[in-house]
Amino acid sequence: MSSGISQTTSQPNLPLDPAPDRATSASRPLADRMRPRTLADFVGQEHLLDEGRPLRELADLGVVHSMVLWGPPGTGKTTLARLLSDSAGAEWRSLSAVLAGVRDVRDAIAEAQAFPGRRTVLFIDEVHRFNKAQQDAFLPHVERGTVTFIGATTENPSFEVNAALLSRSRVYVLRPLDDTHIATLVRRAATRDLGVELDADAVRELQAVADGDARRALNTLEVAVQLASGTVAADHVLEASGQSYRRFDKGGDAFYDQISALHKAVRGSAPDAALYWLARMLDGGCDPLYVARRLVRMASEDIGNADPRGLQLSMDAWEAYRRLGSPEGELALAQAVLYLASVPKSNAIEAAFNAAMAYVRESPSHPVPLRFRNAPTALMEKLGHGKGYRYAHEEEDAYAAGERYFPDEMPDVAFYKPTDRGIEGRIAERLASLRDRDRATGSSSGPPTRHGGRENPRQ
Repeated sequence: MSSGISQTTSQPNLPLDPAPDRATSASRPLADRMRPRTLADFVGQEHLLDEGRPLRELADLGVVHSMVLWGPPGTGKTTLARLLSDSAGAEWRSLSAVLAGVRDVRDAIAEAQAFPGRRTVLFIDEVHRFNKAQQDAFLPHVERGTVTFIGATTENPSFEVNAALLSRSRVYVLRPLDDTHIATLVRRAATRDLGVELDADAVRELQAVADGDARRALNTLEVAVQLASGTVAADHVLEASGQSYRRFDKGGDAFYDQISALHKAVRGSAPDAALYWLARMLDGGCDPLYVARRLVRMASEDIGNADPRGLQLSMDAWEAYRRLGSPEGELALAQAVLYLASVPKSNAIEAAFNAAMAYVRESPSHPVPLRFRNAPTALMEKLGHGKGYRYAHEEEDAYAAGERYFPDEMPDVAFYKPTDRGIEGRIAERLASLRDRDRATGSSSGPPTRHGGRENPRQ
């Protein structure tokens, strides 16, 4: 379980004490008191710590290298870093990026330089909170081997850690703890530290409250014990937790991962899954107006003209929430999500727009043909503006067959390629019929040039 407390200590870890001195530890939170002292007591992260896995091999060899531990809160980042440092016999220096600055980093480096023959691990908790200058302060010392850097972060290190520092470190991803892990931890704490019994329902409630976070489970258990006069029951856990707070960061990776999942579920025509991700985001505290804006984007990007009503419904849901607020307006968002996920899909509009933008960026700025220019003055009319323009409403079916609307210097280009799904299928049929009429006039420039353009990366 990672800790946000800044430490600079060289005191070695002691073996796990099955009967800790309650008088000396009572002021420390249960989660800290139960921090494992050996890898044998570490719970979770089997993909990194089982036999033959990378961090277990490092520990067995007594080796530690620069690394970044990336994972959600309460998954053991700080503890794991400390145990790896101990297994290598290294000196431990710990800083929290929330509290520390460049001076603190320099002091830690200076202390390591004072003992050149000693290996020092410099652990930076929440390293994503250090800016570029702060990260640069210890980069050369990592390069020279003065310190071994271990960073812990809940954010994607690709975006939050300097590329130079990242290139000198390995990234290990920690996973949320599952229900079995949480049950092991709370039962261990109840037996070894608290001296209480937990009934099965209490364990299940602690698993639900934890949501993969060991610290949250243990902190809740500690309060629940104070409320219970004997065996800790589910009611005590519910009272201690107040309510369950799901893992959601309004500005971090969980935020973007969940909106990505919602978007992909809508695109994949999975209404139930889309509704689940909407509920997850709203339950986690996401601004519903942000969801509304994204639904408008989905309506154009993934449904488009296959069902133009999707855009209107999304706009209506946005306005409904703006007028009603929560919780009444959230139902309108759910209606829009289910509609968008259920109707035919087409990305032809996005593809056409991307292709047109790419073509314009790569092509000369051709002038507007004179026949399409307005002539509000006599001089402009004399110069030929508007001469030869065919007013479509005066022609058969309000269509000027054979007319070209591109610049004269430019070939015909097919940006929009409608699908045969939903309403767009009827649009495709009509456009094909009009192209046949163009060819029948003999004045068409021939088959349109196909231009795919450069597609934007999919979310």
